[in-house]
Amino acid sequence: MKYVVFYESAPDAAEKIMKHIEAHRAWWGEFRDRGTLLAIGPYSDGSGAIGVFTSREAAEEYVEGDPFVVEGVMQTWTIREWNEVLL
Repeated sequence: MKYVVFYESAPDAAEKIMKHIEAHRAWWGEFRDRGTLLAIGPYSDGSGAIGVFTSREAAEEYVEGDPFVVEGVMQTWTIREWNEVLL
């Protein structure tokens, strides 16, 4: 079982991203290094992003401290349980 975080960008996200990108990268780097973040990245149209985690707890911890959430780069987020079928 995996857990996917779906983010929706705030209307002014493009103006805020560069100010918070380094803190955001450092944050996801911690989760990657722990082995709880499997994949992360933005949609090509800039409307949001996703992250794939090994547990709900890791996904929740990540979102709560993500500088993009804290600083309003992302306006909404949802965590969904995902039944991975093929790797």
